[in-house]
Amino acid sequence: MADANQIIDNEVKSNDVVLFMKGTPQFPMCGFSGQVVQILNYLGVPYKGVNVLEDETVRQGIKDYSNWPTIPQLYVKGEFVGGCDITREMFQAGELQQLFAEKGIQVQQSA
Repeated sequence: MADANQIIDNEVKSNDVVLFMKGTPQFPMCGFSGQVVQILNYLGVPYKGVNVLEDETVRQGIKDYSNWPTIPQLYVKGEFVGGCDITREMFQAGELQQLFAEKGIQVQQSA
């Protein structure tokens, strides 16, 4: 599990925005991952997608890393934001756009 934790920690700390998801940004493998991808694409935020289906240790490891039971999981500047519901609610309220602005991440669209 230390390897998975190291991989996850490296991804979270070396990417401004990282989404641990089922599938890829081009081909999400679940509706929840797809919703978060749609939000990030709509906002035009550059992000890295990590497909947890490719590695079972990462799939379980990300849940332990964040102490959050579900996937997808969105991280911004090393900070856990939340899963699909939280990300969607923050987006609809304008809070996600505000978070990106506070963290110095350029957003193409604003709701």
